[in-house]
Amino acid sequence: MPAAQSSGGKIGQEKDMKLATKFAASTCIVISALVVPALAQQGFKRTPLGTMDFPSGYETVMGLAELAPGTCGGRHTHPGIETSYILEGEGVSKIDGRADRPVKAGDSIQIPANVPHDGCASARGVKILTVHVIEKGKPLGSPAP
Repeated sequence: MPAAQSSGGKIGQEKDMKLATKFAASTCIVISALVVPALAQQGFKRTPLGTMDFPSGYETVMGLAELAPGTCGGRHTHPGIETSYILEGEGVSKIDGRADRPVKAGDSIQIPANVPHDGCASARGVKILTVHVIEKGKPLGSPAP
């Protein structure tokens, strides 16, 4: 009986470790999802759609960003790349080191890691599918001056 309990104990410990790892990852996702909206002006909504650990040392995070008509998301950076696709509406992509670029449904945007940027919606508003590949354990976004 002690051998069975010992084996069950190891299995139980492994299950506890897996649960603790999943809890820590979920906590990071939730905290990241809360950070960027807190940085932005009213009228900005981010909806997390999914996260996966890939590539090694990074997380790939997909989300839906929505800007109300005439609002901006707020200048910020990400600890990894961002690739976005405009689903609906139009606006302006503002990336440091580049000219402001008008964007509309069907356009894509690529933003290098740690580069300050902002997005502003036109009078119609804008809905954007975002994919971030960020360093694992870091927040999704941080305010930029």
